[in-house]
Formats: sequence, structure tokens, C-alpha cells
Amino acid sequence: MIAVSNLTKQYGHKVLYQGGTFQIRPGDKVGLVGPNGAGKTTVFRVITGEESYDAGEVTKPERWVVGYFSQDVGEMKGRTALEEVMAGAGRVSELGKDVAAIEAQLQNPDIDEDQMTSLLERYGELQHEFEARGGYDLESRAKEILTGLGIHPEDHHRPVEAFSGGWKMRIALAKILALNPDALLMDEPTNHLDLESIVWLEEWLKNFKGALFMTSHDREFMNRIVKRIVEVANKAITVYTGNYEFYLRERDIRMEQLLAAHKKQQDMLAKEEEFIARFAARASHAAQVQSRVKKLEKIDRIEIPAEERSIAFEFPQPPRSGNDIVRLHSLKKTWQHPVSGEKLVFSNASGVVRRLDRVAVVGVNGAGKSTLLKVITGQTEATEGVCQLGAGLQMGYFSQHSLEVLNPQKTIMDEIHDRIPEATIGFVRNLLGAFAFSGDDVHKKIGVLSGGEKSRVVLATILAKPVNFLVLDEPTNHLDIKSRETLLDALKKFDGTIMLVSHDRHFLRALTSKVFEVDKGSLTVHEGTYSEYEERKAREARG
Repeated sequence: MIAVSNLTKQYGHKVLYQGGTFQIRPGDKVGLVGPNGAGKTTVFRVITGEESYDAGEVTKPERWVVGYFSQDVGEMKGRTALEEVMAGAGRVSELGKDVAAIEAQLQNPDIDEDQMTSLLERYGELQHEFEARGGYDLESRAKEILTGLGIHPEDHHRPVEAFSGGWKMRIALAKILALNPDALLMDEPTNHLDLESIVWLEEWLKNFKGALFMTSHDREFMNRIVKRIVEVANKAITVYTGNYEFYLRERDIRMEQLLAAHKKQQDMLAKEEEFIARFAARASHAAQVQSRVKKLEKIDRIEIPAEERSIAFEFPQPPRSGNDIVRLHSLKKTWQHPVSGEKLVFSNASGVVRRLDRVAVVGVNGAGKSTLLKVITGQTEATEGVCQLGAGLQMGYFSQHSLEVLNPQKTIMDEIHDRIPEATIGFVRNLLGAFAFSGDDVHKKIGVLSGGEKSRVVLATILAKPVNFLVLDEPTNHLDIKSRETLLDALKKFDGTIMLVSHDRHFLRALTSKVFEVDKGSLTVHEGTYSEYEERKAREARG
């Protein structure tokens, strides 16, 4: 068991948490939650020994193997993807070498009976652990994990240097899973994964026999796996016994109780302070006044935590568009690959997006979802066919590429104001305040912002003017759960049309009314919600 007792951690004068206590027992599935900046990653680093702490105790079994997946994948080079994953097996690799060494010693005819007994005993222990950790099927397990995370078998033997940053993250994740540790610590494992890989990882973690301690911005992923929640917030660590949905309900109940207790205490304090103020000058009441002053000094004041900052905005009322937003007819798109030549993305794609539709664009990674959005938004041209946009469209387009367009040398304030020069400073400040940038935050340089902060800046630029057609390619990437929920609430109220690519199933289920499925070079239109689409696909899979 990993036991964290009375943990206190601070940076300078900033206290992250005081007196935090929780346990991760064998087989536990525990979720770590809290607002950005509360210290979730620091908890992982404290447990792994990468960071010290100011007070308390962190203990873990000496023989436990702990695997830690973080967003810092480190340097990978000189191996194929498969070799990299197998090389990360750590304890399993050591056990394999030890087993082989003892097998060689057992072949020595000169060893005496006592040595033989001792070697056989040690050999049995090592072999049992080697087998328990999956040593005999390490290569097949590594291949299965790589494939499950979206790296096809033909790419297993490609050098790791040939993979982009996002794919290297998958290789790093595969290394940790193949390790088959006693405890698995995971900091945002679903980042850079497509929906199919997220579903695969979810099933893998459900079946994982060791202890799991993880944080994720994917609400449904978290909810389906964890059975207990550790919350880091307001300088405290709080444990909730239940899944993420239980945590949300219980947290609200506890907050109501805290607010009620705070009000009761404030009422009592007001009465006591009124008595002190009224009779402080009277000698006849001096003893009573002094007694009440001492009583107030000893009271432990109930504090109401400041609300976590996150996106909170409403869309401006957009102008009305025509009834047909987009008409696709026999659309075909190919890319010219420098080595393999022409590559088909999709062909004969036809469909209609109508006013007020909420369209989820789904498909496996690389199927062409983003390409379809680029054709619709005019970022690229179709090879064949027609993409006809309706009348009166005011389009807002968000993509991950949009983050790269931001000028790293500009401040947030300047970036927004340069895009809407007609706006007043007050309007820009109010807009940025709605996106959780306030005070001196607005003078931060774009270059120092996190991915989530850059996403909020881009969304602010899109929503600075009224639009009636939103095209969103992974708008939830880098946003924490609270920000995703607030964005979702705003999109529900949006009086316009939406086309959306997202790997967040909760987001898709709550929002969409139609599904465009891009699969194996074709486009299929499914009328109905994303939930209905999922049910239909499940029935088809069952035959």
C-alpha cells in the first residue's frame, strides 16, 4: 500500500496542501482531481520521490514496482517503437536476466547439494515473479499495447525518431503499461489519444490487476474506471469514496453544509461583536465583554473557498443564416505523399448540414475528420465534388493549428485587441475576464502560456464577434473538466449551427443531434444523437 500521511507541500509562501492523508491500496482505482495549479502533478512527483515535501510521510512497499506516466516523455532515440516499449519493462528485464543467470549456474556439475538447493529456491522465487509480471509474453504484450494505442503493426519497427511528439507520447504510455507494475500513476493519459484508443485504454485499465492512481480531463473516462476520488483543492486533500459522479454530488452536499455552517457562525459572530461594541465602554459589563472577546479569539473561523476560475461566457446573438448550412456532393479528397504517391482520404462524400444542427464528426485517427472540416472552412480544396456553403454564414473555426497562429511575442491583451481593433479596452478586458484571464494575467506573453490557456485565447478571438456557424476541431484538448463543462453549457445555449470533432464522449453525448462518420474513405450520415449512434454501432458489432 502507498500511504500518504499528513502531507504538507509549499513553494515559497504558496501552500499547496497541509495535512493531506490518503492511501492507494493493492487493486485500488483512484482518481486525482482538482483545478489547474492546485498541485496534482506535484502529488505524483512526491509519491515517486522526484520532489521533496515539507512535512508528513510517504511510504510504499519496498518491492513494489511503480510506473509513472507524465506529460514529459523524455528523450527517445536509437530504438524501434517495439524495442523502446520492451526496454521500458524495467524490473521484468532484470528478472529475465537473473533467471537466465541461475539457469546457467544450475548447469554447472560441480555445485554441491546445498548450493543446488539454495539456487533452486531462489530460481523458483524469481521465476514466479517473472511469470507474474508477464515476462514470458512481454513482446506479444508490447505489440498488443502499441496496436491498442493506435500504432499499427507495420509501424512497430519504425525508429522512434520518425514519430511526432503526440505519437511519442503513445509510445511512452505503452512503455508504462507493458511494465505491468504493482502501482500505476498516470497524469493525463488520454491527452493525444483518439476516441478509439481512449476506449481501448479504458478497458485495459479496468482489467489491470495493480493499483491505479490517475488524473484525466476526460470526465467519462474517469467515471468509468475509478472507485475513489482524491481531491486537491483549497490547500487541502480530501478523499471521496465513489466514482467521479458520486464525487460531484457529494462535493455539492458538503459545500451546502459548509455554507450553512459559515452563515450560522457569521450570525453568531455578528451578535457577539454587537454586544462587545455596545457594552465595551461600560465598566459594569467589563468582565462579560472581556470573556466574549477571548471567546471570539479562540473560535476557528470557517472559510469559504474562492470559486475555481474557469471559462464562463455566453455567445453574442448571431445573425440568422439560411436553412441549408453546408451541402456536400460526391466530395473526394486526396493528398500527395512524397514517397507513396497519392493517398485517398475520402471519396463520394455527400451530406447536408442544416441550420441549428449539432453535428459530431467521428472516425478513427487518420480517417479524415479534420480534413473534412478544412474543406468546409476553405482551409483546403476538395479534389473532386462540391462543397456548397449556405447564405448568410458568419463562420468561427477552431483547430489545434489555430494555437500555432498566435504570436508568442504578444501579450494576451495585444493578441485579442489586434484581432478586434475596433473594440474598446474595457470590452477586451471583459472578454478576457470571461475566459479566466484577469488582472495582470492579460499582460502575459503568449509564448509562456500552457496549451489550455492558448485554447482559451483562441476561443476568445472566435467569439469576440457574433458567428452563426461554429466549426470546432478538438476544442476540449488541454481544457480541464470544469472548463469543459462550462464550454459545453455555453454551446448548448448557442443559437447557431455546430460541427464538432471531439474525443470526449460526455461532450458529444450531451451536445450532438447528428453524426457524420468518416470511415475507410467514405462518409456516412447518421440521423440522431451520438448516444443513438453508439447504440447502433454496438448492435452492428454484436451482429
